[in-house]
Amino acid sequence: MVLNLYLNLFSSSCRSLYIFAKLHVISFEMIPVDLMKAEHHSKEFVQISPLKKVPVMKDEDFVLGESVAIMLYLCRRFKTPDHWYPDDAEGCALVDEYLAWQHLNMKKHCKKVLWMKVGMMIPHFFKHHVPHEKLEEAMTELSHSLDLLKNKFLKDKPFLTGDRISLADLMALEDMVQVGIAISADYNVFENRPWLREWQEKVESILGQELCDEVHGPILKLKEAPAISSEMLTKFDVMKSELLS
Repeated sequence: MVLNLYLNLFSSSCRSLYIFAKLHVISFEMIPVDLMKAEHHSKEFVQISPLKKVPVMKDEDFVLGESVAIMLYLCRRFKTPDHWYPDDAEGCALVDEYLAWQHLNMKKHCKKVLWMKVGMMIPHFFKHHVPHEKLEEAMTELSHSLDLLKNKFLKDKPFLTGDRISLADLMALEDMVQVGIAISADYNVFENRPWLREWQEKVESILGQELCDEVHGPILKLKEAPAISSEMLTKFDVMKSELLS
């Protein structure tokens, strides 16, 4: 049996999935998908997943998209330790709550700030000016999500859903890391938030520094990324209009 994971480590969802599989010694083959060349829109990729997004998992003849769905599948398929996705109803519901919330909040706002900053730092990347006021607005939205992370989810617990790490912590970390290390010179979500830094250190100590350094390498080199292909710029027109609306 060969488990294939179609990934690009610029993506926080792909990084979370890669870390989870490596941490639990799940045997898989990583198939890189070059987003800058729009490979996820290629005929070959669309035949595998019409969603045109990464990550994608192929377990023999079973194909699955969406990072949360893949994570939950791996939890059940490989019987990973219970604390990642608890069997008990309340524990499971708390993880589900964060995973449902993060799509339109933490993940959305982290991604928005990241790409706006990238657009300002690397003019050739999007070939589009990002107004400073739009960035400030995006940072305000992200700050609101961080406040909710602290007051609604983390509270006085060591981890987001309780005393032990869960999928919620892993996915939250990878969303925040990209605006913590990739654009740290201008805006670091961990600065002036000692509670967040403490939580980050707890999560990374469990994941292992070597694995974290490995998976964060590509996002650290984002500033060195070449200009997006003309085909990919067309695909990004919708994203740009959303960012700047």
